[in-house]
Amino acid sequence: MGNTITEKILLNHTNKKSIAPGEFIDAKIDLCLGNDITAPVAINEFEKAKVEKVFNKEKIALVPDHFTPAKDQQSAANCTKLKEFAKKHGITNYFELGRLGIEHVLLPEKGLVIPGDLVIGADSHTCTYGALGAFSTGVGSTDLAFAFATGKVWFKVPESIKFIYKGKLKKYVSGKDLIIYTIGQIGVDGALYKAMEFTGPVIDNLSMDGRFTMCNMAIEAGGKNGIVAVDEKTKEYIKVSMKENGIKRTPEFYKSDSDAVYSETYEYDFSKIEPQIACPHLPSNVKGVSKLGKIKLDQVVIGSCTNGRISDLREAAGILKGKKVSSGMRLIVIPGTQKIYLEAIKEGLVDIFVKAGGIFTMPTCGPCLGGHCGILDKGEVALATTNRNFIGRMGNIESKVYLSNPAVAAASAITGHVTHPGEVE
Repeated sequence: MGNTITEKILLNHTNKKSIAPGEFIDAKIDLCLGNDITAPVAINEFEKAKVEKVFNKEKIALVPDHFTPAKDQQSAANCTKLKEFAKKHGITNYFELGRLGIEHVLLPEKGLVIPGDLVIGADSHTCTYGALGAFSTGVGSTDLAFAFATGKVWFKVPESIKFIYKGKLKKYVSGKDLIIYTIGQIGVDGALYKAMEFTGPVIDNLSMDGRFTMCNMAIEAGGKNGIVAVDEKTKEYIKVSMKENGIKRTPEFYKSDSDAVYSETYEYDFSKIEPQIACPHLPSNVKGVSKLGKIKLDQVVIGSCTNGRISDLREAAGILKGKKVSSGMRLIVIPGTQKIYLEAIKEGLVDIFVKAGGIFTMPTCGPCLGGHCGILDKGEVALATTNRNFIGRMGNIESKVYLSNPAVAAASAITGHVTHPGEVE
C-alpha cells in the first residue's frame, strides 16, 4: 500500500519506518511561525517553562502583521513582546515594520518555505504553504511554545481526500472560485482533520498564486492541510525565491503513490462554473455570482493572505482601469508585502486604484479579522477577497461579508453591488 504526499512528508520528519492515518507522531519541524496575536501567548508560555534558549534561531519566524502599524496600546505591547523576544534570542526571521508583510504571503516570497518542509504556525491559514508541496498547518500558541523550545510538534497523521478538477476555466474564474465552490460542495467540516490534495488538469494549469489561494482556504473546510504536488511551476517559483533571498537548502519533491489510499475522492468539471460567491455567514454558503441579484454594498476589500498577491492586484486593476468606484462605496486595496507594494507602484496599479476612488494601504491583515483599516458598522455589507465571513468577522455582529475573487470584487466596487466582471467590460 502506497502513501500520499502528506504521509511521505510527515514520515520523513520522524524516526519511523512507516506511518499510517490515525497514528500519533512526534515530528521535527523546518519552520515555526507566530504573529502579533498568537506569538505573545507562546512567548509567555516559553518563559514560564524557564527555557533558556530557542531550539534554532533560524527556524522561527515572527511576523507582526495583524494589528500593525499598532492600532492601540495593546497592539503596541504585543509587537514589543515579539521585538524583545527576537532580540534576546537572535531570531533571524523577525520582520519589523517596513520589512514585513502578511505572513502567508511573505514567507514563501522570502524563500523560507520550500517543497518537502514541515511548517507549523500559530495561525490557521498556515496551510497556505501546501501550494509549494510542503506540509503546513496551524497550531495553538502552546504548541508553538513547545516548538520554540524543542523543534518538534506532535500530530495525528491525517487521512487524505483527493480532489480532481477537470475542464477549462471560464473567463474570470480563478483559484478562489475553485476552493469556494469546493467548500460549498463538502461543507465547512467536509475535510475535518484531513489533508486536501488538489489535483487534475485545472490545477496543472493554475498559477502558483491560484494554488496559494486554494491551500490557504483548506482550513475553511476543516482541513488539516491543503497540498499540491510539485511541478515545473513550483520549481521555478522556488528557484527564484531562494536565489533572491540567498537561501541555500535542498528541496524534497514528493508525489502520491498510485496505490495511495484516500478516504474520499471528489471530481469536478469546471467548464461551466461561473465566479462563485460565499454568502453570509459561512464560507460554505456558496452561489454563482449570477444567482445573487443586486446585493448592495458599502465596502469592497481586495487583499489578504488569500488574494493579496501581485496577480490579484493586476486582475482587479484591469477591471477598474479608466472607471470609477460607485458613489458611497469604500474600496480598500491591501498588498500582501512590501515587495508587492513596490511592484504595484512600478506597474501603475496604484494609480489605477487611487484614480478610481479607492484607497491603497500598507500590507496588513487589517479588516479581514475586524482589526483595523476597514471595520464595518451595524448593518453594513462588504464584499472581500478574504477567507472568512463569519458573524462579526469584519466588525459589527450585524454587518455582513460576502467573499469573492479579485475580478468580481473590482467589478462590484464599480457598480456598488455584487457584479459579474463581464457586466462592466
